[in-house]
Amino acid sequence: MSIKLRITGKQYRILYEHLFPGDGLEAIAFAECGTLSTENTLVLCVQRIITIPRHHCKKTKTSIVWQTNNIVPILSNLQKKKSGILLKIHSHPPEWQTFSEPDNRADYELSQSVIGWTDYSPSYASMIMTSDGFMQGRVYQEYLTSIKIDSRLIAGDSITKPHNGHVSPIDTESQMRTIQVFGEGTISVLRNLKIAVVGCSGTGSIVIEQLARLGVGSLIMVDPDVIEDKNLNRIINAKKKDAIEKSPKVEVLERTLREMDLGTEVIALKDTIFNPLVIKKVAEADILFGCTDSIESRNVLNLIAVHYCMPYIDIGVGIDADGKGGVTQVAGSVHYLQPDGSSLLSRRVYTPEELASEAIHRTQPKEYDTLLRDGYIRGVKVERPAVISVNMLAASLAVNELLARIHNYRDDGNSNYAVLRFSLTQSRIISEDDRLPCKVFSKYVGKGDCVPPLGLPFLCQCEK
Repeated sequence: MSIKLRITGKQYRILYEHLFPGDGLEAIAFAECGTLSTENTLVLCVQRIITIPRHHCKKTKTSIVWQTNNIVPILSNLQKKKSGILLKIHSHPPEWQTFSEPDNRADYELSQSVIGWTDYSPSYASMIMTSDGFMQGRVYQEYLTSIKIDSRLIAGDSITKPHNGHVSPIDTESQMRTIQVFGEGTISVLRNLKIAVVGCSGTGSIVIEQLARLGVGSLIMVDPDVIEDKNLNRIINAKKKDAIEKSPKVEVLERTLREMDLGTEVIALKDTIFNPLVIKKVAEADILFGCTDSIESRNVLNLIAVHYCMPYIDIGVGIDADGKGGVTQVAGSVHYLQPDGSSLLSRRVYTPEELASEAIHRTQPKEYDTLLRDGYIRGVKVERPAVISVNMLAASLAVNELLARIHNYRDDGNSNYAVLRFSLTQSRIISEDDRLPCKVFSKYVGKGDCVPPLGLPFLCQCEK
C-alpha cells in the first residue's frame, strides 16, 4: 500500500515555526488528519495542527517528555467520527534522520492507546522532522505493524513534493530542452507527479498535451462527452473521423498520448465529476486542473481540492460575440487555489444563486423553465464561442503557473499570483494576490472521505 501525506503551506509554516524556534531543543506537535482511502492508497490530509506548549514539556536536544492530556480532545473527536488519524510530529537534529529506539518504544505504546481509544485502525501515525525540511513517517495498523509514509505534498504558494529517493526514469534526450530551461530537478518532480485534468475539450486537451510533453509521470483525464464537429476547431489531435464515429474525448487523447510514447501513464475516465467513484480517483492525484465552464463542476472540483488538500488550477475562457460577426470581449483567467485559501466562490467566479440555478437546470429541466419564466431564478449562461488560439493562451498560462509553483522562477515569488487575468481586446495581463480564506470552504480543509461525499447529498444518488 502507498501512504501519502498532504499538508497546506500555512499548516507547514505553523508546524515548522513551532518545532524549530531556534533553541536547539526537541519540540512536538500533533495533526488531526482526514483520509483518502482506496484499495491501494492511503492519503493523510491534514485538517489542523495542534502545537504542544513548551511549558507542558520537558525538553533536551535529544529527547522530549510531554503531557498526554493535550491530545484527549483530538482522540474524542476521532472516536466520535469513527474516522481520521492522529499524527504525531516531533523534531530531530539535522544529522538524525531516522527514528530512534526511544521513538520506537514511545510510538508502540502510544499507538496501542490511540487504536484502543478510537476502536478502529489505522488511527495513529508518527513523523520526525529536521530543520532542513526532511520528514520521515509511518502509519500504525492493526497488530501494531507500521507502514512507511512514502511521499508528502505541501500545497502552498509553492508546491513541494520530495520524491524520497525514488525518481522515475527521465528520457533525457526528449526532455533536453526542458531540462535546460527548468533544470533536471524540476523534471524529476514532474516525472513523479500524478495530475488530474477534468474537462478534455478546448483548454483541457491543450493542457494534457503540454503536461505529457513536459514529462509528467501520470495523467488522469475525465470527460463524459464525445467528439463532435463543433469541437474540431479546438481539441488537439481530434480528427473528422472521431466526430463521425462519436469517439469519446478521453479515448482520443489517451490514444494520442500512447502513440506519443513519452512514458506518461494514462488513466482515461469517460464519466462526469459527479460520480463519487470518479471523485476518489481524481483525489488520488497530486494536483488538479479544472478545464470546464460548468459552475457545478467547478464547485465540486474546488471542494475536492479542499477536502483532500490538493493544489487546484482553474481555467476560464470567455468570448463575447455580438451575433453579427463582431466581438466585444476576448478574455480569460487562471486561478491558483490553495486548500485553506480563498475559493472560486469567495473570489466571486460564481454566486450561490448561479450554482443553485445550474443544479436545477441539470436535474429538473421542466422545473427550471417554470422558475425562469416566473422570475425566481436567473438563466444559465448559454455556450460561448470557443477558439483554439484563445484556449491555447489560457492553457499555456495555466501550465506555466504549475511550473512556477514547483520551480518558483518568478522574480517576486508566487504569493502575488493567485489569479492571472488576460484580455486580448485590451491587450493586457494582470495578476491578483489571494484573498482571505473562504468562510464556506475552510471548514472542510483536510476532511477527506465523508458521507455524503464532499458534504453534497446529491452525490449519494449518483454513486454506482
